[in-house]
Amino acid sequence: MAKALQSLLFYLITSACMISLMFAQDQFEYYDFSKANLSLDGMATILPNGLLQLTNNATKTTGHAFYKVPIEFNTSSSTSAESLSFSTEFVFAIVPEAKSRGQGMAFVVSPTPDLSHGGATSYLGFVNITTNNKTDTHILAIELDTNGSADAADINDNHVGIDVNSIYSIQSANASYFNDTNRKNDSLLLASGKSILIWIEYDGTNKVLDVTLAPVQTTRPRFPRSIKPSLPLLSRSINLSEIFLEEMFIGFSGSTGTITSNQYILGWSFKKGGKAKSLDMSKIIDPPTPPLPQLPPQSTTLLTERLVIIISITSAIVVLMIIGGVMYLYQKNKYAEVLEEWEKEYSPQRLSFRTLFKATKGFKENRLLGAGGFGKVYKGELPSGIQIAVKRVSHDVEQGMQQYVAEVASMGRLRHKNLVQLLGYCRRKGELLLVYDYMPNGSLDDYLFNTQNPKSLSLSQRFHIVKGVASALLYLHEDWEQVVLHRDIKASNILLDANLNGKLGDFGLARFHDRGMNIEATRVVGTIGYMAPELTAMGVATTWTDVYAFGAFMLEVVCGRRPVDPDKPREEMILIKWVATCGKNGVLMDTVDSKLEGNFSAKEAELLLKLGMLCSQSNPENRPSMRQMIQYLEGNASIPDISFDTYEFGIPNICERNNETGTTQTTTSSLANFSYDTVTVLFGGR
Repeated sequence: MAKALQSLLFYLITSACMISLMFAQDQFEYYDFSKANLSLDGMATILPNGLLQLTNNATKTTGHAFYKVPIEFNTSSSTSAESLSFSTEFVFAIVPEAKSRGQGMAFVVSPTPDLSHGGATSYLGFVNITTNNKTDTHILAIELDTNGSADAADINDNHVGIDVNSIYSIQSANASYFNDTNRKNDSLLLASGKSILIWIEYDGTNKVLDVTLAPVQTTRPRFPRSIKPSLPLLSRSINLSEIFLEEMFIGFSGSTGTITSNQYILGWSFKKGGKAKSLDMSKIIDPPTPPLPQLPPQSTTLLTERLVIIISITSAIVVLMIIGGVMYLYQKNKYAEVLEEWEKEYSPQRLSFRTLFKATKGFKENRLLGAGGFGKVYKGELPSGIQIAVKRVSHDVEQGMQQYVAEVASMGRLRHKNLVQLLGYCRRKGELLLVYDYMPNGSLDDYLFNTQNPKSLSLSQRFHIVKGVASALLYLHEDWEQVVLHRDIKASNILLDANLNGKLGDFGLARFHDRGMNIEATRVVGTIGYMAPELTAMGVATTWTDVYAFGAFMLEVVCGRRPVDPDKPREEMILIKWVATCGKNGVLMDTVDSKLEGNFSAKEAELLLKLGMLCSQSNPENRPSMRQMIQYLEGNASIPDISFDTYEFGIPNICERNNETGTTQTTTSSLANFSYDTVTVLFGGR
């Protein structure tokens, strides 16, 4: 009996220790880092007084300090919202070696504590030129940046930013804190050599990340607990389940460039799933400051010689400053941009014109990818090595530039493998520049209709592209936080990457709507042949009008011709009508692109043709949703029977406007000068 009680007691003590250890992994509080469970690399070291030093006076080097035990984030669980929540609080100090402030540091959440591959200078030690802006990096960083870098599109040389897998911040702001006494933000100099307190908190339920700063009380005695400002400096909606893995490591990363600084962590607390323990300010040790250099005694002659040298150098500096001022004014005018007050909230997605000018080699003609009514598109390469496409379009003031830039910023948040990624924008001298990922294989339109330099795509490749575009539309219609209507789906707006994957691009006509909101009549915009009958009749754009355009797109992909072709015989001029006639006569395969020369799967061709006609029903409610389209394309659902009677389909009306009477009439002669540019059609109005 006594032995059994001893065994039970040993089991209880062991279990309690294990539970305590597990709990300790999820929360901790450190002031003396010599007792902390940290892994260090690079310049990082622990000083004799227990302070953690990330960097020193070594140039172009990095330093890392990570908590050795991984934090478990159950990203796949139904309770992932709670398991993703965390809170951390730490005191840092950045002591510059000279008047320049050095590079900066960051709090990092990473799938590995080994960031020795991280680049120095503006990369802040957590990414490099290869890993920057790669989604498989899985890194969240809160940067405390003391160097304004054009390569990183920084807003200034004293800012705080939220970074995801990249040195390009998704949100940043000038370093400051909300003063609850005067109810305004007071500036903070990060590289002041003084202690600064920072709170980083993620609410997994509401998916909001808050970052708050405050100066540490410097008078004696210190407040035991520092008072947190009532408003954060940064507050960003972000879904960390898309970034974090099951196990992540937390810690700090710092770097130096040609100018160095000493970066210290003076205290650190952390907790997963709740509020981190507030740090006791009475335990914070002041950061060490570099000693002032002592001048040896100087003779009068030596001082006179030094004075002459100083005067000569000063005169040379004045001349250089005048020359530099002239060059600065020239460069400022050369790279002048438009930046209004309301636009500052979108600044993380704004790229400088200087960066784009250099990336495209001054928008040279040999960098031109294409041109049209919208403007010109140029190929470029950012300093990080990322290849981009830069579209230059004219400002449309009447449509409201503020609303348009807001939608551009929203588009930058869209993330899907079959969407062309919008990286940012710039405004300058009456034009808007949109920056996208570069697609090396150009547009699908070029493969289908380029007769001078024909390119071939098998039907199976076309089928794969159609499925990719359908997946992107499902994401826009049902899976994103808002309903996104593209409103201009056609082959020329489908771009192909290096592996011929189709990506939907050109969101110039897109509109964003909150879910459940009634969609009001809008201007009738789109491309003739792709617009649903209810759109041209009533001016109402819905997901069903996107489905209709997707149907027209599928037909042009299979048939290798546009929805309306004025060069065809009258009975074949309108593609939907011709396909319906052939289907009714039992010769549906006659409509398949002749360039395929019969080398295709009749089953795949029939599936795409029938789905194209199903999307072209005149009654919007008879059209499938994009979720149903995916099921049909994947073979997970049977296609409903359709009749090929032409009256059931929304046949495009080719119309011209009578300028004298204001009436609209159907005509065939108007096709003589028919164009496939995107247009605002006929009687459109708000």
